[in-house]
Amino acid sequence: MLRVVALLALGFAVLGMASLSFAAPLKVGSPMPSFANLQTTDGKTISSGDLRKDIVVICITCNHCPVAVAYEDRIINFVKKHAGKDGKVDFVAINVNNIEADRLDAMKKRAKEKGFNFVYAYDPSQKIARDLGATKTPEFFVFHKGKLIYTGAMDDDMRNPKVNYVEKAVEAALSGAQPPPCTDPVGCGIKYEK
Repeated sequence: MLRVVALLALGFAVLGMASLSFAAPLKVGSPMPSFANLQTTDGKTISSGDLRKDIVVICITCNHCPVAVAYEDRIINFVKKHAGKDGKVDFVAINVNNIEADRLDAMKKRAKEKGFNFVYAYDPSQKIARDLGATKTPEFFVFHKGKLIYTGAMDDDMRNPKVNYVEKAVEAALSGAQPPPCTDPVGCGIKYEK
């Protein structure tokens, strides 16, 4: 009997730790989680307070995932069209994986090789991904006036996309239309630490 009680206690302890490790996915209408002083590939830092435009897109991504790599050109094109100095969107990509291929030095190399035109930040604490409830790379979160309006995949097909959900969410925010429904992200699982 004592052994059963001990096993049950261990099980509840493990469940309790699991709930601390993985937050529930952020729901539409939720406020944007804050983050502070994340190191970026250009040698600066970024905090959520630096994102001042009405529309903010956060992409949780990484270096090692082939799906994340496959989306780099699409992200670059999205940023050219919607973000940047004269754009209507603040865009930040954040890497939360801590394996060697995803650490800041490797991120700097990748950003330079690929010519990233967006802020690429590193959160080794993984806090922002947990706060967002992110599960995959790449996974996109679109906020309008500080509230979540879309989360999920960038588009409808990795190989031959016809609908860009992130772009539709941005256009909806700009026009006052209804954003697209949230979708399931497609990519590699985030390597959360225990």
